[in-house]
Amino acid sequence: MTMPAAPAAEDAALALRAFALWPAGFGGLWLRGPGPARDALVERLGHAVKLKRMPAHIDGERLHGGIDLAASLAAGRSVLRSGFLDEARGAVVLAPLAERITPSLAGSVAQALDHAEPAERFGLVLLDDGAERDEVPPLSLTERVAFACDLGSAAPGSLAATELPAPLASPAEIPACSIEALEALAAVSLALGVDSGRALRFAALTAGASARLAGRDVVLESDLAAAARLVLAPRATRLPPPPPQDEEEAPPPPPQPPPEGEPDTPGDEEREDTGTPDPDQLIEAAAAAIPPGLLEALASGRTRRGSGSGGGARHLSPLRGRPLAARQGLPRGGARLALIDTLRAAVPWQALRRAEGEARSGLRIMKDDVRVRRFEARSASVTIFAVDASGSAAFTRLAEAKGAVELLLAQAYVKRTEVALVAFRGQEAQLLLPPTRSLTRARRALTELPGGGGTPLAAGLSMVCTLGTGLTRRGYTPFLVLLTDGRGNIALDGSTNRAAATEDALKAGRAIAAAGLAGVVIDISPRPRPEAAAIASAMQARYVPLPQANAATLSKVIGALT
Repeated sequence: MTMPAAPAAEDAALALRAFALWPAGFGGLWLRGPGPARDALVERLGHAVKLKRMPAHIDGERLHGGIDLAASLAAGRSVLRSGFLDEARGAVVLAPLAERITPSLAGSVAQALDHAEPAERFGLVLLDDGAERDEVPPLSLTERVAFACDLGSAAPGSLAATELPAPLASPAEIPACSIEALEALAAVSLALGVDSGRALRFAALTAGASARLAGRDVVLESDLAAAARLVLAPRATRLPPPPPQDEEEAPPPPPQPPPEGEPDTPGDEEREDTGTPDPDQLIEAAAAAIPPGLLEALASGRTRRGSGSGGGARHLSPLRGRPLAARQGLPRGGARLALIDTLRAAVPWQALRRAEGEARSGLRIMKDDVRVRRFEARSASVTIFAVDASGSAAFTRLAEAKGAVELLLAQAYVKRTEVALVAFRGQEAQLLLPPTRSLTRARRALTELPGGGGTPLAAGLSMVCTLGTGLTRRGYTPFLVLLTDGRGNIALDGSTNRAAATEDALKAGRAIAAAGLAGVVIDISPRPRPEAAAIASAMQARYVPLPQANAATLSKVIGALT
């Protein structure tokens, strides 16, 4: 039998009902895609369990608890206050903007989930508003929740009307999977590249919960298919292999008549859901449930890289950015004093300092008490195009590069991306477009570009290396895009010695790798040859043969890699 893929709203309703059975055991829900469907699901969940919203930019002090500064100053002694994690015991925590949760905060929440006593465990609902496929919550959190639901296109009606069961008195009331069922789920997990033991455990629990919700004590194949869709499919890291095709399939044998004395039951041979799992059909059901964005990423050989907003690398900043926990230090070099954290660090020592006679009255602050503020900023990224403008195909390459630049700049304000363009032809390389986010300026600079002549590939790579390292020193994150066939014929000294030109190009590529500049080499020759692959290897860059390059394809490939 073929397992049909359930609509997103039906699967989300099943996940919601299973989670309500045992919130602590299933860990939580990862809800991707803002909209009325997600709001309806959260509202329905709020009628069944206690919800507690975690502030989007909660700090360590509020998370774990600590000194109540106002009460301590009034009492003249340390007065402690509880933290958010203590207050959330036995509840379900709503985590808004989950794709922006920092790794340190995620680690604290994950540790609390792992070490809480059974009666004090809390569930977790990750509200993911990420616009891009790679904008996801930290892996340490998504691995600890059973269900992942993409509700961007789901209808809210069925979710708002979902009847939630009462929590189970004991998890032993969830039917257990048979050995054959566990082996089938393990086969699905292996086929999809899901190597997490937690995911396999969640899948087995989900199959049992599906049977329980249907009023059965036995796990059937439909329950296993639901577990594969809800738990394993969203965690896929590769597409399942296609089924083997036999060269010649033998025709099925003719049906045998029933033995004498036994009635003919025409429906027996089409009996469904016998409880004996078929791994191939479960894999098919899971593959059909892979979210479209993830399916596209897997088909192109990419997997999710973790949370991020598409900009440049993160770095610490003393002035601006996302607030981080304060650290010990003095307000020098532009760092700002964290007054509240400084007072909080000084309060516990006041009684001892008064007893030692260091201060008879007032608040005594020592150098070790001083805290400074920290921020995490994201540097702007710059995509540097280096285009081979030599030879007879120069005008085609430049036209497509111009189109790709314009498409990328159209998204510049969303992804904080700037674009630069280097063209090399004749005897030298030329910076045609300095880093910019201005689409108007780019169009004006790209209106007429020269083409034809020799291929000074080494000069182009050297200019790209110089430009990229300069941008890195200024706090940018450059990404290099080289469009070439890799066959340079002009050396750095201007000679037309092809062997010297090739060696110079490889040296320039190795210099790019030594500078730590990331990039991709797009081979646009009609028939890919090893020269461009050798340049990519020297640069330690991704090699993409793309003989039929066009602006849309280039923009899509580059957007997927940056």
